[in-house]
Amino acid sequence: MRRTSIVVPAMLGVAALLAIAAARPSRTRSYVDREYLLPHTNPPAFSHDPAVARDGRVYFTDQQSAYIGRLDPETGKVEEFPTPTPKSGPHGVIVAPDGMVWFTENGAGRIGKLDPKTGHITEFETPGARDPHTAIWVDGKLWFTAQRADKYGVLDPATGKVTLWSVPTPRALPYGIQRHPDGTLWIALFGTNKLGHLDPHTGALTEITLPDSGARPRRLTITRDGRIWYTDYARGYLGMYDPHTKTAKEFKTPGDRSAPYGIGIAPDGAVWFAEVRQGDIVRFDPRTEKMDAIVHIPTAGSVVRNVSIDSTRSRLWIAESGVSRLGRIDLK
Repeated sequence: MRRTSIVVPAMLGVAALLAIAAARPSRTRSYVDREYLLPHTNPPAFSHDPAVARDGRVYFTDQQSAYIGRLDPETGKVEEFPTPTPKSGPHGVIVAPDGMVWFTENGAGRIGKLDPKTGHITEFETPGARDPHTAIWVDGKLWFTAQRADKYGVLDPATGKVTLWSVPTPRALPYGIQRHPDGTLWIALFGTNKLGHLDPHTGALTEITLPDSGARPRRLTITRDGRIWYTDYARGYLGMYDPHTKTAKEFKTPGDRSAPYGIGIAPDGAVWFAEVRQGDIVRFDPRTEKMDAIVHIPTAGSVVRNVSIDSTRSRLWIAESGVSRLGRIDLK
């Protein structure tokens, strides 16, 4: 299989490619609109990823206690579905178009499917990918990354077949994955200063090298115009790569100890991301290139590894790892 690599051209110059927002935003302090306490408190629920179903209920993974949870935001009721494999370490979770809930079992080398009507969970082994990580649904198949295995792959639910590819760069740690409007996929290669551009028809991955060698993109999201937005966890930047112009920009995040992590796009096009060492959620407006709001998480120690946007109800959901909570930000 052909693999290629692209480096952002040095001849354009770092100054042309790398626009750093020097001015810090005024810290508009508000708070998460509501936190929901989860049933497991000893040990604390390690809620990892949230995903919103069409009916507004929120599914989440508890990596510590190995169950999938379902929260009804209107009543606060939480239902729990234990994974068949003990200590499976459920990680990423998504809701497919047919309503089925898919999740990765990071500690067991499996992918699970939860039928929300019956509560039944079916597991699929991922041989060669010991730690399936983040998943995305594309044209009837489940694509996923496997961070420590240095692989990415696809599961065909109709047959149970799993196909895997190794990333070109060793120890690249493939992490977040998202679909582009053109149908291709993009992967954050957390162990490098690279993004991966994946053709789902062939499995071929092209690597794009970001300008700063210290960049470590962890999660990403994609706006309607096709630009790739990513959190640079190591350096404390919000980054953007434009596939059309093959140029990158980055913007310094507000916090001194930022460590930006989970990221998503709101219905109005704003980019929201978590500063996990600050305990804040930040809003960035791509039109003005300003960070114009900071939302504080009331519970200390919350680590927001991923977010989910409910566009229908204009809500942003956060999983607060380690403190037995989910958080909700009302975007209107």
